Amino acid sequence: MSILERIKSPQDLRALSVDELNVLATEIRDFLVDRVTKTGGHLGPNLGVVELTLALHRVFNSPTDPILWDTGHQSYVHKMVTGRSDQFDKLRQEGGLSGYPSRDESIHDVIENSHASTALSYADGIAKAFEINGESDRHVVAVVGDGALTGGMTWEAINNIADGSNRSIVIVVNDNTRSYSPTIGGMAHHLATLRTTRGYEKFLDWGKSVLERTPVVGTPMYEALHGMKKGIKDFVAPQGMFEDLGLKYIGPVDGHDINELEFALERARDFGGPVIVHVITEKGRGYAPAVQDEAEKFHAVGIVDPETGLPLTTTKRNWTSVFSEQLVDIGDRRSDVVAITAAMLGPTGLEAFSKAYPNRTFDVGIAEQHAVTSAVGMAHAGLHPVVAVYATFLNRAIDQVIMDCAMHKAGVTFVLDRSGITGDDGASHNGMWDMSLLRVVPNLELAAPRDETRLRQALDRAVTINDRPTVVRFPKGALPADMPAVRSSPAGDILLDCDTPDVVIVALGSMAGSALEAAAVLNGEGISTSVIDPIWALPVSDSLLSFLSDVPLVVTIEDGLRAGGVGEGITAGLKYISSRAEVINLGVPKKFLHHATRANLLIQLGLDANGIAMTIRERIRQGVL
Repeated sequence: MSILERIKSPQDLRALSVDELNVLATEIRDFLVDRVTKTGGHLGPNLGVVELTLALHRVFNSPTDPILWDTGHQSYVHKMVTGRSDQFDKLRQEGGLSGYPSRDESIHDVIENSHASTALSYADGIAKAFEINGESDRHVVAVVGDGALTGGMTWEAINNIADGSNRSIVIVVNDNTRSYSPTIGGMAHHLATLRTTRGYEKFLDWGKSVLERTPVVGTPMYEALHGMKKGIKDFVAPQGMFEDLGLKYIGPVDGHDINELEFALERARDFGGPVIVHVITEKGRGYAPAVQDEAEKFHAVGIVDPETGLPLTTTKRNWTSVFSEQLVDIGDRRSDVVAITAAMLGPTGLEAFSKAYPNRTFDVGIAEQHAVTSAVGMAHAGLHPVVAVYATFLNRAIDQVIMDCAMHKAGVTFVLDRSGITGDDGASHNGMWDMSLLRVVPNLELAAPRDETRLRQALDRAVTINDRPTVVRFPKGALPADMPAVRSSPAGDILLDCDTPDVVIVALGSMAGSALEAAAVLNGEGISTSVIDPIWALPVSDSLLSFLSDVPLVVTIEDGLRAGGVGEGITAGLKYISSRAEVINLGVPKKFLHHATRANLLIQLGLDANGIAMTIRERIRQGVL
């Protein structure tokens, strides 16, 4: 029996010798490569945190001492040592393990929001509750990537954590992108207690690299820290620079040396106040294809050959690649167009634009709020910014979209990748909120293109509008075949036309294909059905309302939230003009969706062709026509 097979809970780790732990680390990496290459998932980050996870669970007593994983994509090893190794065959699949911490799975999973830069705020709140409840013997551990320190929410949390309290919060900064050589052995032990000059300078170098990427306050904060240098005598004293900040600092620590990790974490645990433990890890460690992938280190993979790391399925042309090509083309024609992203240059398709126009591309780090308001400033000074983010992450900056962008009538284009149901990554990654949230924004225009041609056209139009915000949203995955209109009208593109339809389906964006399939079935059954795609879905146009006003049954379909969505806007508009049309709004219900494939979720929600046809058929049976 392997050592891994004997690990059913964190307590089992504490009986192992260092040699056994090192063997276990190898077994875990082999296990991860074998399983994750079959299901897809975040392979590189988890290969990098094997020893760190083992050390955390040996030093701290989870769940009494909660361990919080910021973003959560690096929690696979945590799942393994908390008794879930036997469930990895269905990782990220319906009914199987989530790709992020999940409170439904284990008491060891405390938070499951996969948005970055939140863990320190959770930790601050939990620690304060422990203090009020008289549970001062409990510790809170927050594991954050170095990228999370570019998010403003992290610094808001640190400001509150470093308030002079004795609450035991251990902030583990998993630094897998820096090139520092960690100090080990006796010098590391000395750093953990006395803070030598060498340790201070390393901290300043690391702090500078992080803070200079931190919006607004980064450079002044670094200069303030550097200005606090008081001489070697003060640094080795207990009241040195870190104490002035209210945070002890330990590190850098070799994130693949279990002895060094445990020593540092024990010092942090026993200190009795907030401590930062700076850990250097290698993303993708132990797996040659990941280590050789200089750009992403196999951050997230699909199904790949475990030996070579090469995909086993053919990559189809997708929405993101079309956006990427079109933006470069626009950039060739328009010197005022600039691109902004929040730490997702590659995933959002901006890498090609950044190579063509590096001086016109800005990665602001995990700082969506700053991205939006900075874009407004650029628009004010004569540029046209294109802000590319995943749809779910725009949720974090809705206030800035309303108050900073729309109220200032700023010509900013937001491109929302992975809009609608994304599926595999679970509840927090579904981009199902954007249309309901953006529908309340004055003057904003939103396009939901149905295919490649309409995406290119929508983006071209969006960047010409300079007196209000525009949005172009598209889903995750492969492109459908183009769906040309049989005719165009001010109301939108007519995709299927009947002279006197019994039913008109208003299909938004990626739902057009399913709508056409459903309409074909209904027409075959003698239910006269037309399909229209408004393309520009917000605001709901008067032309569309006029087109629908005399139709007996109108069915709206969107892969966004039904509550407050575009369909409800059409319903309200038809009532306002006293239309007698019966309206059915189909969309995502107001609930969090468990992980599954997009296709399966659409079937479950009745948003596939069969489900749409069934809903319409049932309503007609009830006597609508």
